[in-house]
Amino acid sequence: MNLLFVFSAIFLLGTVFLPTIADPVEDKKALLDFLHNIHHSRSLNWNESSSVCNTWTGVTCNEDHSRVTALRLPAMAIHGRIPPDTISRLSAIQTLSLRSNSISGSLPSDFSKLQNLTYLYLQFNRFSGPLPSDFSVWKNLTVIDLSNNVFNGSLPSSISNLTHLTTLMLANNSLSGDIPDLNIPSLQQLNLSNNNLTGSVPHSLQRFPSSAFVGNNLTSENALPPALPDQPPNSSRRKTRKLSEPALLGIILGGCVLGFVVIALLIVFCYSNKGSKDGIPAKSQKKEKSLKKGVSESQDKNSRLVFFEGCSLAFDLEDLLRASAEVLGKGTFGTTYRAALEDATTVVVKRLKEVNVGKREFEQQMEMVGSIRHENVAPLRAYYYSKDEKLMVYDYYDQGSVSAMIHGRRGEGRTALDWDTRLRIAIGTAKGIAHVHTQNGGKLAHGDVRASNIFLNSQGNVCVSDIGLATLMSPMPPPVMRAAGYRAPEITDTRKSTHASDVYSFGVLLLELLTGKSPTNAAGSDEVVHLVRWVNSVVREEWTAEVFDLELLRYPNIEEELVEMLQIGMACVVRMPEQRPNMLDVVKMVEEIRRVGTENQPSSENKSDISSSTPTPHSTTEIGSSSLAQ
Repeated sequence: MNLLFVFSAIFLLGTVFLPTIADPVEDKKALLDFLHNIHHSRSLNWNESSSVCNTWTGVTCNEDHSRVTALRLPAMAIHGRIPPDTISRLSAIQTLSLRSNSISGSLPSDFSKLQNLTYLYLQFNRFSGPLPSDFSVWKNLTVIDLSNNVFNGSLPSSISNLTHLTTLMLANNSLSGDIPDLNIPSLQQLNLSNNNLTGSVPHSLQRFPSSAFVGNNLTSENALPPALPDQPPNSSRRKTRKLSEPALLGIILGGCVLGFVVIALLIVFCYSNKGSKDGIPAKSQKKEKSLKKGVSESQDKNSRLVFFEGCSLAFDLEDLLRASAEVLGKGTFGTTYRAALEDATTVVVKRLKEVNVGKREFEQQMEMVGSIRHENVAPLRAYYYSKDEKLMVYDYYDQGSVSAMIHGRRGEGRTALDWDTRLRIAIGTAKGIAHVHTQNGGKLAHGDVRASNIFLNSQGNVCVSDIGLATLMSPMPPPVMRAAGYRAPEITDTRKSTHASDVYSFGVLLLELLTGKSPTNAAGSDEVVHLVRWVNSVVREEWTAEVFDLELLRYPNIEEELVEMLQIGMACVVRMPEQRPNMLDVVKMVEEIRRVGTENQPSSENKSDISSSTPTPHSTTEIGSSSLAQ
């Protein structure tokens, strides 16, 4: 009896809570019907077995997951007509964004069923035909953007019934006829430019700037709102009074003083900026309103973000430039931003500078890099190319770079990067670089291996980023190359990186993980201590244990692993490229470190040196009892 009661209770609870966790079945079927009946080049992760509200790209549901409330599929390479009786079945939808695609045909008449529609974004498509005659069915519409299509016919006067409308964008279509009197007090943004509209601007719309109406066939009399409404009509004909000589003299002297002040301020500004280090600005964490502040607004009209297959991100260039942005740093190849999009997606955008190749070569390199798939390679999600701007989009890793993990916030209260994590970083980075070296028939090199280009994702996997950028850039001047610290000595042109030079840079990274020191360290005044030279000098004096980061000394029984890693690092940074191991061999050697540690192999004094540059062997006993204890 008790068992029957338990089963009954479970059944009742299931019937109560099932509606809160189930998918909106009818909306799901409508979306699948839309997907299966329209052409799209980019793959979507929509399928019967996955959850609409939790996993489907571009779909947002209400709190109890009973209805779909938003569909955002911008720049998804959708083309053709919208299938009837598909999207119109999403009767609870409030936001519909299909912009920056190639959708053709007229606006579906069954959209009149979407009476909860609040935001409608269909710009940059190929919609044609007249606009709907009755906009009153969408009484909640707040934003309408149908710009950059091929709509024709007249502008419906029913738009004036939309009492909540704040934005109306109809620019760059083929609309004709007179502009109706759209007396909508809530309207804040209006753009009717570049159509075939005639007549004059109604009095209710003369509060908007003339740029909202240019490119039409409007009559000259009261055709455009006055540029300066308060200006007297005959002010342009008013005779100017002749200035007296004392007044002229005063103006000249005041101008000279103002000029001196401006020059002085410029000198102070330039001097204050001179002290900031190359690579990271003094205010690198300053928030910006949007990426438009850092990115030129003169993009090519036909240029769009290019996404790679398998990417589930759904946004376009307009979303990206409107996103709130934070400067993460300024590096060798450009400025890196953290961009927070309106749908809560966060990405990293790298704005490249001094790209030295044309569009074709740039796109070929991006396609090659974007096709790389490996757990230890940070995937390139999208790129953008125009004459003035070149952008790359990556995933955002909230833990920051390995460089920040090693060098950031040293002192009290800081959680040190433990040895297991450093070893995992070394292994993952080696595997990632080795995989890169297998691409393009073995002709691809990373070209910029450094701690600031290596990250840990949410699963704890190491991800190597910024692959193959060096070949696209103008060569760096020698002083900048020397300051970088990771560059192999034989590389005089940064565009000609090799597998051997990547091995050298990886060796510098190993030394950085072991020592906790940057590749170049200021030693006072203008003197710079090169990490490789410093390690060589310490090892040469047989003070090997003095090399290691003090934060590693509190971990017991890792002495032999530290020495093994040091030997590998020194083998990678030998001066002659042909004497360095290849990355596949390096992967095996680094993986062997932990195997040696767990199997309690004999200490390094019984092992042969990897090369003549490797540290002088010490027994585990000597290192543990003397040098490492200091």
